[in-house]
Amino acid sequence: MDNMITEAIILAGGFGTRLKHVLGNIPKPMAPVDGRPFLAYLFERLRGVGINHVILSTGYMHEKVQEYFGDSYRGINISYAQETTPLFTGGAIALASTYAKSNDILVLNGDTLFDIDFAVFQKFHFEKGNNITIALRKVENVERYGAVKVDADGNLLDFVEKGKLSGEGFINGGIYIVKKDWLLKQGMPSKFSFEKEILEMPSFRKNIVAYPFGGYFIDIGVPEDYYKAQREFGGLFPKAKYLFLDRDGTINKRVVGGYVTKPEEFVFLDGVKDALAIFAKKFDRIFIVTNQRGIGKKLFTEQQFEEVHSSMMKEIVDAGGRIDRIYHCVDLTCEETGRRKPEIGMAKEAKRDFPELDFAESTMVGDAISDLQFGYKAGMQTVYLLTDGDAPEETKDYTDKFYKDLKTFAETL
Repeated sequence: MDNMITEAIILAGGFGTRLKHVLGNIPKPMAPVDGRPFLAYLFERLRGVGINHVILSTGYMHEKVQEYFGDSYRGINISYAQETTPLFTGGAIALASTYAKSNDILVLNGDTLFDIDFAVFQKFHFEKGNNITIALRKVENVERYGAVKVDADGNLLDFVEKGKLSGEGFINGGIYIVKKDWLLKQGMPSKFSFEKEILEMPSFRKNIVAYPFGGYFIDIGVPEDYYKAQREFGGLFPKAKYLFLDRDGTINKRVVGGYVTKPEEFVFLDGVKDALAIFAKKFDRIFIVTNQRGIGKKLFTEQQFEEVHSSMMKEIVDAGGRIDRIYHCVDLTCEETGRRKPEIGMAKEAKRDFPELDFAESTMVGDAISDLQFGYKAGMQTVYLLTDGDAPEETKDYTDKFYKDLKTFAETL
């Protein structure tokens, strides 16, 4: 494709009034779904279609959004267009667009997930050459949403208000491509509704086209659909079949300033044996991948290491858990053999030993950034354990989900 959209605006400033009794003091796009904020799922979709810069339009409790996502998320640079007073959707898009370098910008509602073919959507937009392109979703009953009427070529014919029409039809899917220069030349006030004062105005109709998609769609703006997301996202984002675990700080307590050199120094963290019993029923294969530089420094021996693990494995099995294989690296640096985390040599060894292993269906769990980078480089889902408190800022580019400890993660499966 000659034209490629690389920037997106996400409208993340909603108050979430209808969800307030469910979420409490959490902005709606930060609503937790299956272990991470709803907004993170939108970033994952954008990361896979070539978006490298997202402008987050924030307002209510903006600090919670910025605290979580920071200046980047898994390789996507982030800018913040903060509303000091509510600007409504149109004002928010106009303000956020000034942070974009390109003219054609993808725009998404921060409380809606719509699985569309972005390549087809972009191609249609550039072929038509219009100023706004809307992604439509066909639903069985348009009454709750309002209907969008288009002709066979995607030209916009009419918007019908919610409640005035029922039955099957097309609705606004909450994803747009907007030409920035055209929008900013319309002389709109700083505060205006994109839907009411642009999309639904007959005078703008010739500037707008729409394309229908049939992919998964959910709007978490009401409690019943928020609960629906909790039930369905596990299937939409499949659970991993293979589990990789760090050891020190994940399974057992770290020895401050030293190493676990004998069985009596190995102390399971609270709830870990219960977690491993759950994992044994949920995962096809479970591995430990651990850096053990102390052996390379000759502070203890391979035999001592094996004695520690022999004792550890007995307790795990007695509690109903299992570990299929333990991989360890004694290298002093990552460059020596490419095995020391965050390098993925140990993951490659596991793949050789277990050919059925698929990293795309694997999860890496740890409490250090090297664990997350290991999983990220191998193409796994990643889980960061907050065993030492809050997550450092640099972990967020490599982490899919955050949990307090291993048992908390296990209980979500």
